[in-house]
Amino acid sequence: MCGIAGIISKERQTSVQQEDLLGMVSMLRHRGPDEFGLYLNGPVGLGSARLSIIDLSGGQQPISNEDQTLWIVYNGEIFNYPELRARLQALGHTFTTRTDTEVILHLYEEYGVDCLKHLNGQFALAIWDENKQRLFLARDRLGIRPLYYTQAPLGFLFGSEIKSILAYPGIRAEINREALIQTFVFWSVQSPLSTFSNIFQIPPGHFLTYQNEKIELHPYWQLDFSNGLEPSFSLRAGLEELKRLLLDATLIRLRADVPVGAYLSGGLDSSLTTALIQKYSQSRLETFSIAFSDAEYDESAFQQKMADTLGTRHHMVHTTYEDIGRTFPEVIWHTETPILRTAPVPMYLLSNLVHQHGFKVVMTGEGADELFGGYDIFKEMLIRRFWARDPESKLRPRLLDTLYPEIAGLSDSARNFFTAFFKMDLLSTSSPFYSHMIRWKNGIRLLRFLQPQPNTSWEELAQSLPIPEHFRSWNALSQAQYLEIITFLSSYLLSSQGDRVAMAHSVEGRFPFLDYRVVEFASKLPSNWKLYGLTEKWILRQIARELLPEEIWKRRKKPYRAPIHKSFFHSHPPEYIAEVISPDYLEETSLFNPLAVHQLFQKALHGAFLSELEDMAIAGILSTQLVYRQFVQNFPCPKSDSTLSIPLKIVRRNSEGTHL
Repeated sequence: MCGIAGIISKERQTSVQQEDLLGMVSMLRHRGPDEFGLYLNGPVGLGSARLSIIDLSGGQQPISNEDQTLWIVYNGEIFNYPELRARLQALGHTFTTRTDTEVILHLYEEYGVDCLKHLNGQFALAIWDENKQRLFLARDRLGIRPLYYTQAPLGFLFGSEIKSILAYPGIRAEINREALIQTFVFWSVQSPLSTFSNIFQIPPGHFLTYQNEKIELHPYWQLDFSNGLEPSFSLRAGLEELKRLLLDATLIRLRADVPVGAYLSGGLDSSLTTALIQKYSQSRLETFSIAFSDAEYDESAFQQKMADTLGTRHHMVHTTYEDIGRTFPEVIWHTETPILRTAPVPMYLLSNLVHQHGFKVVMTGEGADELFGGYDIFKEMLIRRFWARDPESKLRPRLLDTLYPEIAGLSDSARNFFTAFFKMDLLSTSSPFYSHMIRWKNGIRLLRFLQPQPNTSWEELAQSLPIPEHFRSWNALSQAQYLEIITFLSSYLLSSQGDRVAMAHSVEGRFPFLDYRVVEFASKLPSNWKLYGLTEKWILRQIARELLPEEIWKRRKKPYRAPIHKSFFHSHPPEYIAEVISPDYLEETSLFNPLAVHQLFQKALHGAFLSELEDMAIAGILSTQLVYRQFVQNFPCPKSDSTLSIPLKIVRRNSEGTHL
């Protein structure tokens, strides 16, 4: 795992300066603290900050092909690289390292941009093709690893994180208001936008070429729910095939020259992958989890139960309100975007615990909820569709009690309010966005805090989403799954709550459920194999019952969350809160309505009841103000001494050849 960066100067006679490229790379030191590498060839510069996991001694980047006409810097892991390497050697390619990085380069040499179709992994890569004078950038199918770019008057720049681009002289950050609107409605910025104007992210499953100052962006993979299993494919056959795919996806993700740990949440997904490792491999796992001081969020009893059952050496990070409030600004530095939740903060603390125990790699269970119908939003959609067939029924909305048992204790007026909330747009079942329209309509209400308040609707915003041609022909659950994956999985769960907070402490997460073979197979499964009545992830539970204790495989999904307003407004609120929401600072940023912000935060300060929407507004406003302070107002210059303790490889190319 690494961080990568690069630049191609617009003026072909202008050489990239070593100190400028090194400044970009130094901003990624947390992603790759083991080695730095630079490629300098006149107006072209590529950089890498390496976290060594495979071929520890021989894999320093940049790496070239045999005749040094292709050069690569790369962030990620290709899990099927041994098989690909053997195939390429049979075709006559020779290798100088044992890395997966070099495998990608020879695949590109053999197949061009179609090399991406052969890769099973999580990656962001950059290849400079000297013969074609072309830069090739690509990002993995699900968007596990980030990759940003901008085209400025001085040239084309790219980086694993936005801060590496901002480190280049002459590049300044400006908040993109369209992206801010997306964040408050969809809960995250939607690619290709980023939080900052004129800085873009390569969407998942896409590649980009830059040649003769022209950018071309192309998809090479798209999630498709159009094709189901053959009618003759039985449930037994489906179970066996899913187990085979998931087992292989898990075992190949153990490939590393360093120890591999695992996150253990106490739920079905991480427990299942950890159990597969313990049963089918020789690995002696150490596991890691989060415990909360607030019992409402704590699952440590289930985590310890699984650790005891599997016999792992288990570690917990204990998280308090104070921990979350104090650490929030550090997390925003790494997310580089506003967030409406505090859940990334405990994950940030967890990755620090992993790092302290000497681990660089952890297995984790993300993706299962999206692929197998694990979220309440899918159940809400089914209940609302059933209710819509008899909208005046008094009994049908009572099915919501099974999702939210606390409703039973509500007063009649509170229950009526709750019912009215879920009755919004009840009869709009023909809309392809039916599953998410309540969430997005609710998000529109958050826009009242923005200044000026946008005059837009969720329907207008939804038009910008990448909806496939045959989307309307998919069944209701498939439509809901697709929307959740494109709007939330890559842009938030795998980013702010995934890659960013893990790599902040030089920890690589690996995701067996996001193996593209598992994803494509799950997309073919009948809906009732995923959501059986209101039992989520039904087919996974049938696999898990052979491996997990009954209280785990039968356990109802509990969403991972963290406290919001209690983390900021406890006995000693952090000083930065008063600073960033002061009238003067709100006026300086010009992003929020000062009166609306003042009323909300006074309500929180005085301990009044806050709705979930108000909780999200607090996190969103604070994080946006912090993004402005850290990236627009006070972005730090790269420190010249930040690389002194790191091995540095420099490759210089010119008309006379290559010089190391």
